[in-house]
Amino acid sequence: MGDEQRLSPEEQLQFAYEQFESGQDFTLAVEEEFAILDPETLSLTNRFEELQAASRGTELEDHLVGELISSEVEVRTGRCDTFLDAAARVHERRRQLWALADRHGVLLGATGTHPWSPWQEQRIIDTPHYRRNDELLRYVVWRNNSFGHHVHVGIRGADRAIRVCDALRPFLPDLLALSTSSPFVENVNTGLHSARTQIFTRMFPRCGVPDPFGTWPAYEEYVRFLFATNSILEHTQIWWSVRPHLAFPTVEIRICDGQPDSAESISLTALAYALTARLARALDDGEPLPSPAPRLIEENFWRAIRYGLSGGLIDLETLEVRPARAHLEALMEWVLPVAEEVGAAQYLAVPAAGAAERQIARFEDGATLEQIYVEQIVREEERVGG
Repeated sequence: MGDEQRLSPEEQLQFAYEQFESGQDFTLAVEEEFAILDPETLSLTNRFEELQAASRGTELEDHLVGELISSEVEVRTGRCDTFLDAAARVHERRRQLWALADRHGVLLGATGTHPWSPWQEQRIIDTPHYRRNDELLRYVVWRNNSFGHHVHVGIRGADRAIRVCDALRPFLPDLLALSTSSPFVENVNTGLHSARTQIFTRMFPRCGVPDPFGTWPAYEEYVRFLFATNSILEHTQIWWSVRPHLAFPTVEIRICDGQPDSAESISLTALAYALTARLARALDDGEPLPSPAPRLIEENFWRAIRYGLSGGLIDLETLEVRPARAHLEALMEWVLPVAEEVGAAQYLAVPAAGAAERQIARFEDGATLEQIYVEQIVREEERVGG
């Protein structure tokens, strides 16, 4: 956490506004959360502090952070000026983290949930930030053993950042459907493609798809209200699936499950990035954009949680249901001109079978959760580019 965390709420908001007003369009950063696994049992193991200490003095030191529990580790690309830089850094960070984990005798899992490790056995890391969250949320935060994939896209202009967040809202279920990787938790086949979303997004306050705000002053007023009523103690306690970040001049997309495969991680990032840029351009040009009622977005949100790529998504303009794959292919076609401009087009793809679909198919073929999960760990080939 940077100096902005020591500012008062008013100073944080002023800092964020100034950062957005002088920001740069379409920079990019990716954050990936991984499970730390015992190599013998593949169960979660509380080894984050050991990995963090071992990273000091290495290239990974500034890019490895804790994320709630001691059996989880997050790596960040840092700010990238081009998509090609970001794609290379996703590979690089995974290789660096794999090598660190290997030296210390642990493995890394990369699905949105762990299939069997009990939440009761996970220890919250001892930092002021997570102690505050523990005190505030109690069972909600204890239960949240989940692993996500976050994308930050630079947007210049505070009002414009809010409008881009608003415009992204109808597309969040599309990104979730593409990312689903978590059908198993607590030794159960949940029947969901994203149990992570049900655990995290449905339990945390100020989470899921936010209301539209329209302008920076409207958003600022709401954040002031949260601080004034002691509803939040830090701006990061606004956990929505898309949010303007108050420490960086970025729109942060937080809807996605963690990705076992690095190529699929980069492809998912490409769609999130190109979509954000496409919407920003549309807003600049006065192009009409969909603004469906929240209840309609909610229907697609549930469909993505339940069925991922295997089900249907609703076209929120025609209200017709079409296969999720066809829906995503149409979205990729819509963003393609801007994707080509920002260097992400070659990475846009809908997989023949997504991570959740692959795991469910193996389960239906009779594989055990252990047999399935061993196929989802980050592999040694990440060291040579994935």
